[in-house]
Amino acid sequence: GRAAERHCTTQSSTMEVADIAIKPVRDFAKDSIRLVKKCTKPSADEFWKIAARTATGFVIMGFVGFFVKLVFIPINNIILSA
Repeated sequence: GRAAERHCTTQSSTMEVADIAIKPVRDFAKDSIRLVKKCTKPSADEFWKIAARTATGFVIMGFVGFFVKLVFIPINNIILSA
């Protein structure tokens, strides 16, 4: 009767929750595996180009941060001394 109906609906709702929770994880895993299989190892020349450009970016961002700090130290001192 009612107890059997109640048990059935509880079971189906937990299955739906499991599907909602597990399906995105499963899809992400499939997509990730497909991506890794498609990827190729870069050649030595390609690797060094990427490494050099990344290092250049780090150096540029470091200088930008340094000069911003350099400009704001005197401004900060003027604000705090007033």
